[in-house]
Amino acid sequence: MTEMLKGTLEGIVLQILAGQPAYGYEITARLRANGLTDIAEGTVYALLIRIEKRGLVDVDRLPSEKGPPRKVYSRNALGRDYLNEFWSSMNSGGPGASSRNISISSATEVHHDWWVENPTWLTLR
Repeated sequence: MTEMLKGTLEGIVLQILAGQPAYGYEITARLRANGLTDIAEGTVYALLIRIEKRGLVDVDRLPSEKGPPRKVYSRNALGRDYLNEFWSSMNSGGPGASSRNISISSATEVHHDWWVENPTWLTLR
């Protein structure tokens, strides 16, 4: 995965967490349901570890009947600020915005114009 796509995926995951806290599996399912069908769970979990280390999310560990405690991720104030900057960059056509859209399109085989016309697709659900 390219560095640009990693940054874009971080923004998308933080947008998912804007609605409500979620487990890694729920985040992966949401990404797949919205067109990122080839996303591997391992990619999402690595991203979650990365954004946790950067302080963009808070993590609660909840008991699980089937094994170790489950991690529930929620976006915090720093994550909100990062997400605001992310969307400003995407919407303003700032440095790399077009390239990020193309990277998403290539990774998901979704036409670039759809992404441009539907920048808030994650907030609609």
